[in-house]
Amino acid sequence: MEGKFCQSCGMPMGDTDAMYGTEKDGSKSPDYCQYCYNDGAFTADCTMAEMMEYCVKPILENSPGMTEAAARGMMAQMFPTLKRWKA
Repeated sequence: MEGKFCQSCGMPMGDTDAMYGTEKDGSKSPDYCQYCYNDGAFTADCTMAEMMEYCVKPILENSPGMTEAAARGMMAQMFPTLKRWKA
């Protein structure tokens, strides 16, 4: 995988820091997107499985031609490697 991804939901972060969440001091988080992390805390208290379920719809909306099964398979491989979900 190339590029930077949110270490909670796996969303591509782009070439700028515009999509990054914030720490308590207002600085940009180096690891998490604005949807997952804000003001130094996660925006949702959820399990990895719950996050994966939530992400199915946005992935399908932003990936024309991808099937739900493919999206779930991709997340099943990627999510356990993300910082938030590593054991």
